[in-house]
Amino acid sequence: MNFIRFQTLCEQGKAKGQRVFIRADLNVPQDDSGAITEDTRIRASLPCIRMALDAGAAVMVTSHLGRPVEGEFKPEDSLAPVAQRMAELLGPKYAPKGVPLLANWVDGVTVAPGQLVLLENCRLNKGEKKNNEELSRKMAALCDIFVHDAFGTAHRAEASTYGIAQYAKTACAGPLLAAEMDAISTALSNPKRPLVAIVGGSKVSSKLSILKTLASRVDQLIVGGGIANTFLLAAGKRIGDSLAEPEMVREAQQVMDLMRERGAEVPLPVDVVVADEVSSLARANRVSADQVGPHDRILDIGPKSAAQLAEIIAHAGTIVWNGPLGVFEYDQFAGGTKMLASAIAHSDAFSIAGGGDTLAAIAKFQITDQVGYISTGGGAFLEVLEGKTLPAFEILARRAQG
Repeated sequence: MNFIRFQTLCEQGKAKGQRVFIRADLNVPQDDSGAITEDTRIRASLPCIRMALDAGAAVMVTSHLGRPVEGEFKPEDSLAPVAQRMAELLGPKYAPKGVPLLANWVDGVTVAPGQLVLLENCRLNKGEKKNNEELSRKMAALCDIFVHDAFGTAHRAEASTYGIAQYAKTACAGPLLAAEMDAISTALSNPKRPLVAIVGGSKVSSKLSILKTLASRVDQLIVGGGIANTFLLAAGKRIGDSLAEPEMVREAQQVMDLMRERGAEVPLPVDVVVADEVSSLARANRVSADQVGPHDRILDIGPKSAAQLAEIIAHAGTIVWNGPLGVFEYDQFAGGTKMLASAIAHSDAFSIAGGGDTLAAIAKFQITDQVGYISTGGGAFLEVLEGKTLPAFEILARRAQG
């Protein structure tokens, strides 16, 4: 995928003295008092900001936060807590006087080379969500270089993510977005074979298009969670009171048929872990996939199934992971996901993982450093797996052509 990299512009000295507008993803969780409870996204934005300041640029950064009503400012919608935390993380070298937060910035911003300002919540601007042309052109006029560094918003064509990229003098990808684009290209556009995809979660219906797209391109398609239960139904197995979608059995069968036509397969569990309730106190029982009782709930795969999947992972060239294999939040139902995580960690394959539950599993089983690339975008990552071209990728590729 051809696109301009902000890092390259900085290395070539083309950012020096220029007005640089960075669209970051600073949409961090907050408690009821407005205090930031987890700052990963702020930390992830810092390399691009430091890069711009080191290059001698005049730096403007903005982001959305929450779901504000356009044109109606409320204190809880403000990026003020983000500005404070960003200043703390950047330290006196990059933010000697803190990080100024500017409101009503669309019609003009004053910032000097070597300085950084944070622009108030971009979703407060009327026309942001609908990618209003007038708003987009005003944003573009603020800068010489637009830097998209927010993969979590790459699937949205909004004024601060797409429109500004259309009209800015130069539009490029920041280091975070560039890394995502490179990783996705490695995993899906030109993968080392065998390509193994793992898709977990509760519903086939919410990931049907992903499953069908993957079934046309992967060598092994592993399903987990409630999705696997629906596939078990499609294979004629009894699943008791397990979470499943009986109305999606036909679609699951179609996915298995697609794989079979290509000489591939969807390996189904041969043993499972069941209980009569989903709780930390539930008693887990391991049974054959043919021996699930009428009131059993399948909450994890069994050790034989996990070992089979680990063997598949061991021979993979590329691994794409989205979703756990069971209710891993409870230790008695975490065995399948834990073994899968371990297999990925020990694999020589290039691995890319994304999705909230997947990231939680990666953190729980402490394999962050063993995964090739961890995607920061939930919805954007899923749309890439569906085979869609993200708006951010499309516009940056088009602008790179001149």
